[in-house]
Amino acid sequence: MKRCVSSWVLMGVLLVSGAALAQEEGATYSRGQGWSVLSGQTLGSGTAVTGQVGWPGLSLGLLHGATSRFDIGGKLTFNYGREGLITSVVPGLKLQAWMRLMLLQTSRVNVGLTFAPGPFFYFYERYADVGLTLPIALTVGIPVGSALMLNVGLDIPFYVIFGTGGGVVVPVLLGGGLEYFLDRNLAVNFNVRMGPSVGSYPGLYGRGSARFTLEALLGVAYKF
Repeated sequence: MKRCVSSWVLMGVLLVSGAALAQEEGATYSRGQGWSVLSGQTLGSGTAVTGQVGWPGLSLGLLHGATSRFDIGGKLTFNYGREGLITSVVPGLKLQAWMRLMLLQTSRVNVGLTFAPGPFFYFYERYADVGLTLPIALTVGIPVGSALMLNVGLDIPFYVIFGTGGGVVVPVLLGGGLEYFLDRNLAVNFNVRMGPSVGSYPGLYGRGSARFTLEALLGVAYKF
């Protein structure tokens, strides 16, 4: 009987110790691999190259961890869907700066802002539209262990079309995504955002009208 009680006591001690160790490890690895290109968490240090493909196009990016909370870089995008509008298949080109600021980080969540201003061009048979995009995004990241980072976010990729018949367009997009870390330097990712684009650009929208907008992109990121 004493031997049985001792065995149960020993087992209880081991279980409690194991749970404590698991909590400690969870706290240690709760921030994924310590960097991200999609969530509210920044690179922290080093440089990352990124690529994404899907709708509305293909993008290539370079991002540098300027401080522990701020990243800066740039993106080059080749689009075949006009700013995510699912009814508008038009070739286009965008060149953007890329800035990310981490507002909050705990062991369970991170929050960040992204701003990526730059010019864009969409090419029709007889003319081209020229504009300026000023997108801002608020993203919440949720680390799941050491290999997975989930995110949810609100994107407002505001843009302006210049020239006669131009105007302002305000998309309001909600969605989520994930990053899966294959190792400490390499991650694959998927991001989706959707919602209405409300515009005063009469050539495409009709003033005050809204069109469904979608961004669904699969990508990869490598940190040096």
